[in-house]
Amino acid sequence: MKFRTATSSVARSNTPPKRFSLRIAVWLLDNPHLGAKPSIKQVAGHLLKQPARQGVVLAQSRLGQLMCRDCGSSRDQRIGQELLRQAARAGDRVAQQELSKIED
Repeated sequence: MKFRTATSSVARSNTPPKRFSLRIAVWLLDNPHLGAKPSIKQVAGHLLKQPARQGVVLAQSRLGQLMCRDCGSSRDQRIGQELLRQAARAGDRVAQQELSKIED
């Protein structure tokens, strides 16, 4: 019985690897049938949040784009621009292009 409890608590404490959540989020956003739906964008944004916080450039770029394009609040758009700036500083070309569109 103790063995079951120990493994179940370990399994619950483990979070999915950031690469997996990043792959799923990018796949959802790039899928032509799913990527346009607001609920899918919300799920993808949630999946991108942790890798973006951990400094994954692709996650920063995609989450920044998502927040700048699809969020109505000025706070979310400011956060999106900051994520794009971080990704652009790291050399992400898409983030650089998106940032230049926003700032023009």
